[in-house]
Amino acid sequence: MHLVSFAVEGRPRIGAKSGSLVYDLSALNPELPSDMLSFLRGGSPLLDAAELVVSRGEGGVEVESLKILAPISNPEKVICIGLNYADHAEESGMSIPTEPVVFSKFASSIVGPTDPIESPPSSTKLDYEAELVVVIGKSGRHISEADAFDYVAGYTVGHDVSARDYQLEKPAGQWILGKTFDTFAPIGPCIVTRDEIPDPHNLEIRCILNGEIAQDSNTRQLIFRIETLISYLSHVFTLNPGDLIFTGTPPGVGMGKDPQVWLKPGDDVICEIDGLGRIENTVI
Repeated sequence: MHLVSFAVEGRPRIGAKSGSLVYDLSALNPELPSDMLSFLRGGSPLLDAAELVVSRGEGGVEVESLKILAPISNPEKVICIGLNYADHAEESGMSIPTEPVVFSKFASSIVGPTDPIESPPSSTKLDYEAELVVVIGKSGRHISEADAFDYVAGYTVGHDVSARDYQLEKPAGQWILGKTFDTFAPIGPCIVTRDEIPDPHNLEIRCILNGEIAQDSNTRQLIFRIETLISYLSHVFTLNPGDLIFTGTPPGVGMGKDPQVWLKPGDDVICEIDGLGRIENTVI
């Protein structure tokens, strides 16, 4: 199932997308919530009820007529993994990590799949990073790798926008500040449920900057696989429904090019992952 958030008269709603149609879940079944976080917290029973709504094939609205929002805008945690592709670590001039490099963004950085990215006036080194994002579906702590996928609701496309001068050039480095300006986490266009992605470690991932391919890789290149990340993180803190895990970016970022390439107002950035869709955001 493809789960989306959208706006109706300025009010957020959630739906299930099938083909070109979106089914407003709570409008078609009043027992279903109208926000994604509550829906994910409901687990399998709500997913089954949503499937039933879609199977009836009644009341669908053309997706092109809707304003699609970030699929989830209020997660408890936005967890990010750095240097999780070996060739990206190399282009960044950093050693390949022996355990996951973890930082975070705040939920206030999340925007939708077509919303603008605001270029901060205090940064001159704005970079792009296409990423696979894991959406957690149920609470757990001390999760084993063998059980990790039981805690995954699905996947979405993410863009880890980065102010490199904040991240790397401030005293002691400021990874969180460099990663969490408002609008620095576009995600979407939907959450594709786990059952539709048989192998999340074999997905083509690309970033297209102003019509030119800047990043082109496959999630099989991840150093730390999804089950490893979930287990590693859950031994430190509880993972809860709606939590997002940005799994890292492949090579081709602007910082690693010669000469370096920084985002500027007017740039068009597409991040896409096969099977999950694409997000397209303009820098302003």
